[in-house]
Amino acid sequence: MGKLALAAKITHVPSMYLSEFPGPNFGCRDAAIAGHKEIDRRCRALGVDTIVVFDVHWQVNSEYHINCGPKFEGNYTSNELPHFIKNMPYAYPGNPALGHLMADKANAMGVKSRAHSDTSLELGYGTLVPMRYMNSDQHYKVISISGWCDWHDLAESGRFGLAVRKAIEEDYAGTVAVFASGSLSHHFADNGRAPEFMHKVYDPFLEQVDQRVIDLWKAGDWKTFIGMLPMYADKCWGEGDMHDTAMLLGLLGGNSYAAPVEIVTPYFGSSGTGQINAIFPVTPLSDSTD
Repeated sequence: MGKLALAAKITHVPSMYLSEFPGPNFGCRDAAIAGHKEIDRRCRALGVDTIVVFDVHWQVNSEYHINCGPKFEGNYTSNELPHFIKNMPYAYPGNPALGHLMADKANAMGVKSRAHSDTSLELGYGTLVPMRYMNSDQHYKVISISGWCDWHDLAESGRFGLAVRKAIEEDYAGTVAVFASGSLSHHFADNGRAPEFMHKVYDPFLEQVDQRVIDLWKAGDWKTFIGMLPMYADKCWGEGDMHDTAMLLGLLGGNSYAAPVEIVTPYFGSSGTGQINAIFPVTPLSDSTD
C-alpha cells in the first residue's frame, strides 16, 4: 500500500528563474520560490520519494500521457519565453515503475492512457521550474504528466486524477506528492506591453474571479468550484484549459472532497496571469468516489 502524502496547486512562472539573476527583476519572485521550498520541506518531512507533476506545458491531442523515463538530464531553454529561461541545467531521476502502474490503472478504469519509459521525451518548464527549487539535490524521483489536453473533457481528466490516486495507494510501495502545475487566470500581456504587466493580472475582471475562486478553495466549497470550472477555464483563459486542476481534484475525490486549502504563497500577478502556491490537504477517498 502506497501513500499520497501531499497535493498542491503550484506556480511555475519563468520569472522565478529570471529573478535569480542581477538586473531589474532580481528577487522579484522570492515569495514564490520560498513557497516551493516550503512545499519541499513538508514533502521531505512526510517521506516523499516521488513527485508527480500535472504539467500544463506538455500539450497532447489524444489520450493521457505519462513521461516516466528512468532519468531526465539536459540544459533547457524555453521556446515560448527564451529571454526568461535559457540554458537552465537540470538532472532528476525518474520512476518508470510508478508511471506504468498509473497508466495501467487509468486504462483499467476506462481512461485511455500511455506511460512512456523508453523515450526521448523531455520535461516542460511546468515541471522543471518547481523541481529547480524543490529537487536540486535529486532527492525525489520525478514523473511528468501531460496537463494541456486540448481535446479532452475536464470530467475525464478528473477520472484520470482518481486513477493516479488509486495506483499510488493500491499498487505502489512508496510515498508520493502530486502537483498541479499551472496558473489561475492566464491571459498574457498583449505584445509590446509585457513590462507593464510583469507584476499585474491582465484585467480586473480576471483578478476578481480568481479571488472568488480562492475564497471557494479556502472554504472547501469544491462542489461550487467544480461546477464552475469549465466556464472559468473558458472565460478566464485557464492555462492548459485547467486540466491540471481537474486532475488534482479528481485525485482528491472530486465532489466529495471538502477540505479547505492552505495558501503557501499568496495570490500574485505575473505577466498578466494569476498565480498561487496552495496545499490541498489529502483526505481519505469517500466510498462514493468512483
